[in-house]
Amino acid sequence: MTFSQFNFDKRISEAIEAVGYDTPTPVQEKAIPTIMSGRDMIASAQTGTGKTAAFLLPIIQQLLCIEKNEFIHAVVIVPTRELAVQIGQHITGLAYYTGISSISVYGGGDGSDFAKEESALQKGTDIVVCTPGRMLSHLSSGKLKLSELKFLVLDEADRMLDMGFYDDILRIVSYLPAKRQTLMFSATMPVNIRRIAKQILKNPFELNIAIAAPPEKIEQCAYMIPNSAKKTLIRIILQEKHYRSVLIFCSTKSGVKELTKVLHQAGLNASEIHSDLEQSKREEVLLAFRNRKIETLVATDVLSRGIDVDDIELVVNYDVPSDAEDYVHRIGRTARAESTGIAITLVGEKDRFAFSKIEKLIGKKINIREVPDVLGISAVTTDGHSRKSKHRFGKQKHIKSRS
Repeated sequence: MTFSQFNFDKRISEAIEAVGYDTPTPVQEKAIPTIMSGRDMIASAQTGTGKTAAFLLPIIQQLLCIEKNEFIHAVVIVPTRELAVQIGQHITGLAYYTGISSISVYGGGDGSDFAKEESALQKGTDIVVCTPGRMLSHLSSGKLKLSELKFLVLDEADRMLDMGFYDDILRIVSYLPAKRQTLMFSATMPVNIRRIAKQILKNPFELNIAIAAPPEKIEQCAYMIPNSAKKTLIRIILQEKHYRSVLIFCSTKSGVKELTKVLHQAGLNASEIHSDLEQSKREEVLLAFRNRKIETLVATDVLSRGIDVDDIELVVNYDVPSDAEDYVHRIGRTARAESTGIAITLVGEKDRFAFSKIEKLIGKKINIREVPDVLGISAVTTDGHSRKSKHRFGKQKHIKSRS
């Protein structure tokens, strides 16, 4: 199947060709006709399956039939600022020849940013991409023109509920007209997703694109190591071999800050990103990472979904994610397009059950590497047995800071 078979408006087809899309992904092939038919939909599809274009293309197509006015016609709710920016960029590309307008609204700026958003929203725009808290702030003014809204999209719905936005989403929905098309995309389908879907969707079409195992071109490996030795091991890994692009995931903001400090002290070109940073700083750090001015980025799970950076050579799970699906999202940041990549997971004393769930989900055993001798500890296998370390990253004289 090709995109031409969807019979999109010529202007959309030109944009599809310009951005380089060729063959629809499975979620696009199944979702686009359903959305075009006007039916509500709940879809289970992981990051990297093309779901953003799956809902944007049919929405843009239908918006071309709506007369331009001062009303808001579509709202896309997302969990993070980064994803709001990324989807806004997708809209710019796919709607480039159409005249469809959009705005991304999210927290993290100053009062002047809010005022600019408010002014733009009151003038009307076709598509609003927003984080829940920021949208509620604008809705509380009572000035938004939503009576002609046609589409509501909840993207990364499971992540939003994990972040505590259940009530916020329902409050936003209460401001919207009951007659609308609602689309919900979620990587997983826990009970709370089903519950909120029953509240806001009407007779939805259910689409399930099973979570895929990580691509074979990702070399997956792990170290069984005490938590106290993790920082030293990370330093050794990054000093033994020069990686141009490394993404390290920590479970907490404090962990991100501590590890970044250690890497700085080792002379490594590293930076951090988490929710404590102002949005302008986060965008600055991400841009530097994309441009290879920063080689190592230490992040919380704010970036496990929604980061759009190609050619990441190494992904490190400094902390094992408690949700096995998050492992797939994290390591999926590497080996994108035609590139290959490495994913390393550091498994601490209390992480073995979570690690076993990951292996069960992906349907394979992850290679356990020997702990470097320079750490002076024994590797511990998944069955709890110690074994003498044989693997070395290199001679100790090579373990030194790089300027």
